[in-house]
Amino acid sequence: MTDFSSNIVLVIAVTSIATYLSRMLGVLFSEKINENSKIFRLFDCIAYSTLAALISKVVVFPAGDLGEISNLTRLIVVFVCVVVFFIAKRNLVYPTVLSAILLTVLIKYI
Repeated sequence: MTDFSSNIVLVIAVTSIATYLSRMLGVLFSEKINENSKIFRLFDCIAYSTLAALISKVVVFPAGDLGEISNLTRLIVVFVCVVVFFIAKRNLVYPTVLSAILLTVLIKYI
């Protein structure tokens, strides 16, 4: 194998081990976790805030093809999808699918 191929295999192996090790530990310790504990709520808040920051970064400072779309179009899609998220009782599937469809339609016709 070349150096590039062996590096890819190594990266895939390391990331796979990290992913499946964390999942295995989650399964092993899931019965011992109290979902109402303060530490669990802290991690929950950290996870949601990280996700909100990433989504905000993509909307406000997009890279690639998304950067060519106007701010107004991106904000319309985000606003509509947040509304759909709450209407759909916090189901993520509907706004995710709708965001792709709505963005495509708005780009094409506006």
